[in-house]
Amino acid sequence: MIPGVGINWNSAAGPLSGSKKLVEPEIIPATGMEICGDDQQPSSLSSSDTEVMKRTLRRGESQRCNGLQAIEQQAHLRDGNTWTALAHIITAVIGSGVLSLAWSMSQLGWIAGPLTMLAFASVTLTSALLLRDCYKSPDPNYGPARNGSYIDAVGNILGKKSSWVCGIIVRINFIKLGIVYTIASSISMSAVQRSNCYHAEGHKAACKYGNLRYMLTFGLIQTIASQIPDFRNTIWLSVISAIMSFTYSIIGSALGLTKVIQNGIIKGSIGGVPTTTATEKVWAISEALGDIAFAFPFSVIFLEIQDTLGSTPSEKVTMKRASIMAVCITTSFYLCCGGFGYAAFGNSTPGNLLTGFGFYEPYWLINFANACVALHLVGGYQVFSQPLFANVEKCVVKKFPNSKFVHKNYELNTVPVLRLNLLRLCFRTCYVVFTTGFAMLFPYFNQVVGVAGAINFWPIVVYFPVEMYLVQKNIGRWTPKFILLRTYVYVTLLVMIFAFVGSVKALIKARFG
Repeated sequence: MIPGVGINWNSAAGPLSGSKKLVEPEIIPATGMEICGDDQQPSSLSSSDTEVMKRTLRRGESQRCNGLQAIEQQAHLRDGNTWTALAHIITAVIGSGVLSLAWSMSQLGWIAGPLTMLAFASVTLTSALLLRDCYKSPDPNYGPARNGSYIDAVGNILGKKSSWVCGIIVRINFIKLGIVYTIASSISMSAVQRSNCYHAEGHKAACKYGNLRYMLTFGLIQTIASQIPDFRNTIWLSVISAIMSFTYSIIGSALGLTKVIQNGIIKGSIGGVPTTTATEKVWAISEALGDIAFAFPFSVIFLEIQDTLGSTPSEKVTMKRASIMAVCITTSFYLCCGGFGYAAFGNSTPGNLLTGFGFYEPYWLINFANACVALHLVGGYQVFSQPLFANVEKCVVKKFPNSKFVHKNYELNTVPVLRLNLLRLCFRTCYVVFTTGFAMLFPYFNQVVGVAGAINFWPIVVYFPVEMYLVQKNIGRWTPKFILLRTYVYVTLLVMIFAFVGSVKALIKARFG
């Protein structure tokens, strides 16, 4: 026993029997005495005072154990597997970005286009393989600490300064994804109305409709969906969204292939869409790189997904398997969707394959595909927003430990997955209002996607994973692996600076030009 401190090992009943299990030690400051369970009593107190103290301690210990068990059951229930991890990744990766890949390929041409997609797929998979060793620290295999989020991992492995910088970048990343998903969903919902108009009045009809009301509709849906308490409760939404993403990607690829067969030729060229000046071509390529960069990564939620997995087999093994499967599947879909779209339309490839109306018929199939896009983006928005909600709310909970506004939950018997909490209701609603408002201000799909892809890709997908891996594996300076990883970091930095500048220029031109 440490002088001045009592270490009280509490026991709690196991969930299935009367067996006991150990809960972590409770450190009790002592005032001239040591307390360990119920069998130590201070000699300076009367027996009645001692009995009162015992009852108080027992009551406090019981409440604390119950509270710890409840927290552990909610926060550390890890029963995911390869397939649930795959569903989360597919929901995160195959998003609205897939619809702009045909346009990106048209800017790059038949050689550079597919090679660029394969390069970004390789970078994404490399990031995943590096991050899987960052879930536990300081030892990547045994921990003992678990890093349940990207920011936690950076803070525990690289320190507070890096965590502060990373926190800003990650939050910007989550916000910009919410904005892009709001824009993309509104365009898809509006496209259904336009498709019906073209079918009824002919392909030359002036079927133009605004997107603002659809953005507001999507925002209203997200206000409700955002009351889902945490990331673990979104698995059902991820499964539905993953199915939707497969569906509209297959439809888009099939429509492109059908049009190629109808045309009888494969359109496009090695150099891509010609431009009047070399400068215009350079800017078009840079914007295309930004669009492709947006379509691939899932690094920012990688550790949240790994934190849902069971420990048999180890989380590292499961995430490696799920990541390889996910990258192979998404890259195949992307090459098909982008390649068939470019082959079908050539230099006239629209910015959004399903809403640019290169396809008019069968209108019901195009409507169904666009409905799948909108439904998928409902889930995608939540997959990327829940980590942000958890991070901000965790800070507020720590700052106000006794606030009913922060802590009290209101159960909804009709919808058990939604537990209303005033903090969640207010903060998450304000967040949805912000992303919806920003999307209404800049409703330019391709340009916003390009900026969104370029702005965070390098720090989140390349820089921080490499830095954490170097620390976790104790890789010394100027060793071959160190030099290789450093070269990889700097090359990707140059590429993403180029993509970012071009995408920002395109956005400014679209908004003010």
